[in-house]
This record gives sequence, structure tokens and C-alpha cells, in this order.
Amino acid sequence: MNVPVFDLTDIERTVTSRQVLDTVQDGLIAHAEGRTSVPPPLHMAFPEADGDCHVKAGLITGAPNFTVKIATGFYSNSALGIPSNHGLVCVVSARTGQIRAVLDDRGLLTAWRTAAAGALITHAMSRPDATTLAVFGTGEQARLQATWLAELRTVTTVLVHGRTLHRTNALCEQLHLHGLNARPAAAQDAAAADMIITATAATTPVLDATHVRQGAHVTGIGTDMPHKNELPPALFHRAQVIATDDHAQCIDHGDFGHAVRAGATTEDSDIAAGELLKAPLDRPETAITVADLTGVGALDAALASTVLDQLLR
Repeated sequence: MNVPVFDLTDIERTVTSRQVLDTVQDGLIAHAEGRTSVPPPLHMAFPEADGDCHVKAGLITGAPNFTVKIATGFYSNSALGIPSNHGLVCVVSARTGQIRAVLDDRGLLTAWRTAAAGALITHAMSRPDATTLAVFGTGEQARLQATWLAELRTVTTVLVHGRTLHRTNALCEQLHLHGLNARPAAAQDAAAADMIITATAATTPVLDATHVRQGAHVTGIGTDMPHKNELPPALFHRAQVIATDDHAQCIDHGDFGHAVRAGATTEDSDIAAGELLKAPLDRPETAITVADLTGVGALDAALASTVLDQLLR
């Protein structure tokens, strides 16, 4: 049997951001309810090339397909004029074990899944009147987080903090094209926003917990391997609500795990992100809330199945 291979162009014209958001929301809720199968991810690091690779698999109970995904991030690629992220998704029948398709997405579905999860949980956990967003990071993921959050709620200002002014200004220009009011910001100013999303490959925290205001929400999406760290333990100590997309993963290699090992919070202090998507969060106005997202393989399965169904139509 010839296995169909769909490329980036096929995938990009197949689904909308709204379909991605809906699929990821359903997947996070299913995961919170225990209706998924997600083995531990495989990680590989390539420090000499400033790169990493992870392999994730997942299944939503009762779904016709499961997936195995390879995703890479080589963060010096921008100097070579090539994308930092790459990968592919193998869609396999959960009933026969036959490979149904290969999605040669170059990491796009991982980017979409990550952006949707970050936007959804940031919207769910932030104050209803929060309108100022800060993004730490200047890559594709920072852009997607800002633009997709703006599909869910009003975002009046986007403060962008990056390592270089050139890349920071470039992201601001991209966000302007999406109708967002964006401007560069120092780390302290960005950390004082209503909503904060960190989308970096940092190995040490990118913000100071003392700069985060009461009533703010912070989502970290970049700590997906043990050596990475975006959010300081002190931030989890200040938080009144902590959400994780997968408790075991976040303990093993997430910012939540760093905070637990530092004694800043307890191992049972988190709630499943999917639970917060089922009903509005009853949060005090002055509460600081934090979400640690490490990426769940079942979401890859759900999104890949949605995309494949559309492609085959």
C-alpha cells in the first residue's frame, strides 16, 4: 500500500485557526478527564548545534488514529536563513496498525498545537478585563501566541521582549500586519503586563517574579526539555492557581517541576489545564495565575486526525 504524503502547502490550506483551537480545546479536556494514552516523550539534545529533538506519541480514547511525531528545534538556524523548527507526523490506524499518512508539516502542526494550547489557557486563566499582553520571544511561536489569543479576546497592546532589537522590531512589524498594536519593551516592563506568555528556548528564567503584578496571568510554553527553564520558581510560590497540561511531564521537565524541586510549591498544587477550559476560572482579582505547558502527544493525534480528515475530503 502506498502511504500518502502531504506537504506543508497541503496542510496550510486545509484547516483554519478556529478548527485548530477547537480541536486542541477538546483534546486538553479529554486529557484532563483521563481519556488519552500518552507515553513519556523521547528527548535528544544537540548542544554543539544549539538544537533539540523530541518524539511524542498519543491517542485519544476511541479515536480512529494515533500519531507518532518527530519535532526538532535548532535555534541557530536563523543565522543560516532557514527555519528553526522542523518535523513530521505519522498518522497510524488505531484499529489495524497501518500507516494512514505522513504529514510532512516541517513542524507546523506542533507550532499550531502549541499556539492553540497557550492561547486557550491564557484566555481561560486571565482576568476578563485583561487586555495588555507581553510576549517573551520573537520567533514564530511568539507571533502565533499573540495573534491567536487576539482571536479569543480583545488585546489592546502587545509588549515584545526579545534578545535582539532587530528581531524584536521585526516581530512588532509582523503583529502590526495582523492589526495588533505592538511595541518593544524591556523585561521589567513586559513582566508588568496583564497577560504574559513566554515562548523561548531559555535555559534560565526570562523574567523576575517580583516584576509580575497582582492580578496577572503567566503562561510558559518553551520549557519542553529538562535543561530548559523560562519561569522562576518564585513565580510559582506567588501563584494562587497553577495549571499544567500534563502533571507528570511538567514535574519531570517543566517549569513546574523546577519550582517543586526548589521548594517553591508542592507537587500537588497544580490543576489540569483542561479542567479550566470546561468552566470559567473563579479567580480573585488580585490573584497571580500560572500555566506550565510542556506539550501533550494526544493533542498532536487529535490535530493530525482533524487535518487528515480534511485532506482526504
